[in-house]
Amino acid sequence: MFSFSVPRRGSTITRARTLVVAGAVVLAALGAAVYAARPSSPAPRHPAVVAPSPGAVPHGRTVRVPGGTSSGRPNILVVMLDDMRSDEMKFAPNARRYVRDRGLDFRNSFSPYPLCCPARASFLLGKYAHNHGVLYHLAPYGFGALDDHLTIGGRMQQAGYKTALVGKYLNQYGLQPSKVTGGPSEHYVPAGWSDWMVGLETPFPRSSPDWGNTYNYFAFTQNINGRTVPHTGEYSSTVIGNEVRGLIGKYHRADKPFFMWVTPVAPHIGDPVESDDPRPYRESKHWLQEFPTPARPDWVKGRFDKEITHAPGQPAHGPSEADVSDKPQNIRKWREMVPTEITELRDVARQRAESIYAWDVEFGKIVQRLKDTGEYDNTVIVFTSDNGYYLGEHRQREGKIKAHEPVLHVPLDVAGPGIEQGVRYRPITTMDLTSTILDLAHARPLPAMDGASVLAAMTGPDQTWSEPVVTEGLITDVHRRKTSDLPEGLTTSGLRTGRYKLIRYANGDNELYDLMTDPNELTSVWDDPAYAKVQEQLVALWEQYKTCRGDGCRVPLPASLQTTPEWLDGQFRNARAQDKAYYDN
Repeated sequence: MFSFSVPRRGSTITRARTLVVAGAVVLAALGAAVYAARPSSPAPRHPAVVAPSPGAVPHGRTVRVPGGTSSGRPNILVVMLDDMRSDEMKFAPNARRYVRDRGLDFRNSFSPYPLCCPARASFLLGKYAHNHGVLYHLAPYGFGALDDHLTIGGRMQQAGYKTALVGKYLNQYGLQPSKVTGGPSEHYVPAGWSDWMVGLETPFPRSSPDWGNTYNYFAFTQNINGRTVPHTGEYSSTVIGNEVRGLIGKYHRADKPFFMWVTPVAPHIGDPVESDDPRPYRESKHWLQEFPTPARPDWVKGRFDKEITHAPGQPAHGPSEADVSDKPQNIRKWREMVPTEITELRDVARQRAESIYAWDVEFGKIVQRLKDTGEYDNTVIVFTSDNGYYLGEHRQREGKIKAHEPVLHVPLDVAGPGIEQGVRYRPITTMDLTSTILDLAHARPLPAMDGASVLAAMTGPDQTWSEPVVTEGLITDVHRRKTSDLPEGLTTSGLRTGRYKLIRYANGDNELYDLMTDPNELTSVWDDPAYAKVQEQLVALWEQYKTCRGDGCRVPLPASLQTTPEWLDGQFRNARAQDKAYYDN
C-alpha cells in the first residue's frame, strides 16, 4: 500500500529526500463558468490563431511599462519557492506587504506539471513538458534531459539585462551530465547567465570539504560561476539572501537592468534530521508512513504552533474524504489517517510554515537592499512557487504531480512600476509567466513557446478565461496500458477550464469535476449522466490540446467554456465559504 519512496536523509546516493505521492482535494478551486451545471453543447470549430510578433502580447497589444532603469526597462526579480502552496502565503508577511498588497494577486495561477524539475524546465523554456521532454526528476529525465543552451536567461541577456540564477536549478544538477556538453555538470554553467550561484547534487563523500547538497539546509554546496563552494553550518535561505543582496549592489553600479531568478529550497523537504521532526508511523509490517519536512533555524521553531492546529488539507474534525470510490486506483488504496498521522502531518505543516517564514525574513532584507540602492521603484517583483503540495487532501499525506487543486495551483503575486493593484482571475501558467517577463523586458520570444504574455492584464483590466490549462504528469504507480492515448511518457494528462477539470490516466481511470459546485474535488462526475455532454466535449477538446505546440496551445475555448472575471470572483468567494465549512468543521 505504500506508494512512494523517500531515500533516507544523509544517503550517499541522493542526500535529499525526493517525494512522489498521490492524492488531492482542497484549496478553493478558483474556477467557474458562464453557464450553470447543465452540460454544454459540442465544441465549435476554433478560429485560426495568428502568431504574435516579437515582443507582442498574444491576442493583444504590446504593453510598455512606465518606469525602469536608464535603459527604459525595469529590473525584474522572480522569487520562486519550492513546493509552496497558495494558502501558505499567510506565513510570508514581507511577500504579502511588498508584493501582494501593493500589486496584483493572480488567483488562478497554475503549474501544469506540478513537479520541481518539469516545472522549472517549463519556466526556462516557456513550454509544456510534453514539448521540452523533462518528464520527471530522476533518470532518464531530470537535469540531464534539459537542453538549456538557450533559455529565458539568454533572451534576457540578449535584450541587455544582467542575469543571475541564485538557489536551486533542476534536480540532479551536478550529478547527471549536461545534455548540451555531454560532460559532467559540477562546474557547468549554462549560457545566458551573468552570475550563476546554484545548488549542487554532486555526491561528495562526507569526508570531502565540499560535502553538501542542494537539499541540505545547513550544508548547502553551490556552483558559483564554475567554482564549487560549500556553506557548512550556514542556513541555505540566509546564504541565498546574502548572495542576492550582494548582486543587487553589484548590478546597481552597472548601466543595465537586471533579471534575477531566485529559487530558495524552502519549504521543500531537506536535511538534516532534527530532534523535533515527526516520526515515521508503522501501522503494520506492510505500511510505513513517513512525514518528511524541511530543516529550520532554531529561532523560528514553534512560531506557528498556536496558529496551525491541523494540516490545511485535513479537516479539524472528521475524515479528509470519507468516500474515494470515485477516485483513481492509486488513491482508492489509501486509508484515512489515524490520530497519530493527523498529529504528524500537523507538525509537517508547522515546519513548512517556519521554513517559509525564515526565507521571508531574508526576502524583507532583499527589499530593503533594493530601497537602499534606489532600485526598488524600478523593480518588478514576482513571488511564486514551482508547484503546490498535498497536505492531507484526498487522504494524501504529502506529495505532488497530480492535477488536483492543492498541487496544480500556485501562489503568484506581482508588483512594481506600471503594475496595477488588486486581483486578477485570468489564468496564468508557468509558461505564461515566461512569456510575460520577456514581453516586459522587450526581449524576443524563445523558439516555439507555448505560453502567452499576460502583461496586458498586469497593466490594465482583468481578462476573460478563454484558454485551457493542459495538465500533465508521470505518476510512477500508474501503469500505462499499451492502448493509452496519453502523450508519450506521461501517465496523466487533462484540461483545466474556469469551471471544469478533466483528468485522464494511462491505466484507463478518469476524473471529471464541476468546480462550481465542488471546488474541493470531492465527487467526480465522470459517471454522472447529467454530465455526459460535458464529458464528451472536454474529451474532444483534450484530444486537440494534449500535444499542442506554440499557437495551438493558445487556441480559444468554445464560448460556453469561457468565464468572465466577475463570474470567477463569485466562484472564488463561494469556494472560500465551502472551504471554511469543510476544513473548520
